[in-house]
Amino acid sequence: MPFSCIDSKVFYHCLPVKVKNNFVKFKKFGRGDDLLLLFLFKGTKYMDLRVLLLLTAEALLGLFLLYREGLLRSRWAWAFSILLLAGAFALRGAALDYQTLDYQNFLTRWVDFFRDNGGFRALAYPVGNYNIPYLYFLALFSYSGIKDLYLIKLLTILFDVLLAWACLRLAGRFTESKPRKLACFFTVLYLPTVFLNGAVWGQCDAIYAALAVLSIALALEDRPAASMICIALSFGFKLQAVFVMPVFAVLWMYGKFNWKHFLIFPLAYLILVLPAVLLGRPFLDTLTLYASQTGSIGDGLNYNSPSIFAVFTQITDPKRASAIAIGAAAVYTLNVLAVAFANRRKLTDQAVLGAALLFAVGIPFLLPHMHDRYFFAADILTLVLAFSLPLCFLTALLAQFASLLGYHAYLKMRYLLPMRYGSAALILVLALALTVFLTGLREAPRPKRKRSAYKS
Repeated sequence: MPFSCIDSKVFYHCLPVKVKNNFVKFKKFGRGDDLLLLFLFKGTKYMDLRVLLLLTAEALLGLFLLYREGLLRSRWAWAFSILLLAGAFALRGAALDYQTLDYQNFLTRWVDFFRDNGGFRALAYPVGNYNIPYLYFLALFSYSGIKDLYLIKLLTILFDVLLAWACLRLAGRFTESKPRKLACFFTVLYLPTVFLNGAVWGQCDAIYAALAVLSIALALEDRPAASMICIALSFGFKLQAVFVMPVFAVLWMYGKFNWKHFLIFPLAYLILVLPAVLLGRPFLDTLTLYASQTGSIGDGLNYNSPSIFAVFTQITDPKRASAIAIGAAAVYTLNVLAVAFANRRKLTDQAVLGAALLFAVGIPFLLPHMHDRYFFAADILTLVLAFSLPLCFLTALLAQFASLLGYHAYLKMRYLLPMRYGSAALILVLALALTVFLTGLREAPRPKRKRSAYKS
């Protein structure tokens, strides 16, 4: 992917001040390649060596995962992968110093709270509005001498790699083409919303998305226990995992789970929060944290998201509209599940992927109080669909367009285009996802189940 296709101004604002000063002689921004070279030859001397080593380790992890998947069988594959990994991590390194208001007002203050109150011992107290598993990492970061901004972003970048791997695994259910799998992996790493979400914004949506996508792939590979553990971890990190979780009812109809496997979910979640309980956090708090989060999201019906409330903006009774929207999302979800149940003997892997996309797009599209980042899972699943069924590549472009309108609104503090344009794009995505879902319901015998090289 050519670096010149990325807006060079974004990377300029991500660079450290000292590096910017070395670049002031340029009166006009050139290609993204120029900024990449600037980072490689001038910017790295301002980066903490430990951070550079951690970035390198994460890049090597990506290379290792590609090797384990059997995708590096030729010199060309090695050269291609090393070059693209170097580019992806150079871009992320260039963005590490960029700070958003979310970091300044929340994330760094939470790390400071842990630092001032005994590190992990501070888990006994209510800190921020993120769930316990993410707070484990913030508490860990409080012990380090590395700038917390870097550590927060490095954590998400690690899951960028795991997200790309999970997408590769899921796409592998639909294609044996090694070039296509490689392209899927690297497209995830270069996907604008993936790069902006973690390396620029410092958010952690890649964590829950990686675990959710991996859980679907594992279920289709007939590894139900591992799949259920992954979706429990996904939910443990982010409430937004619920946008994908209804697909597990479809997977149950498909014969990938029995009722006993669903007991793994609460058990895995309890184990996940147990360390905080042992450190003094009330057990009930760990179970009701998400309920308290939903009460703190604000009264606005929309927060820069391409939801239905970007179309209907002149609403005089927000509470009533909110209740109607929640009901509509529930009815929509039940209808998709009803169609899947009525056709349960016709379900295929394609139908499962179509259903997952219908949930990941349709639920946040109908719900009130949605934020700009809440279609992250939809962005990822549309990309998997594009590489699984190339005729559906338009879904990924439309989803990116819709999400980037919200990202631009936050990062630039102004709208590039009206958000209703993004809503229109998502309506088209829903139509295409519905087509994929319905055409995936076939009378033909189900394909032979493909076992993964990994054991449960």
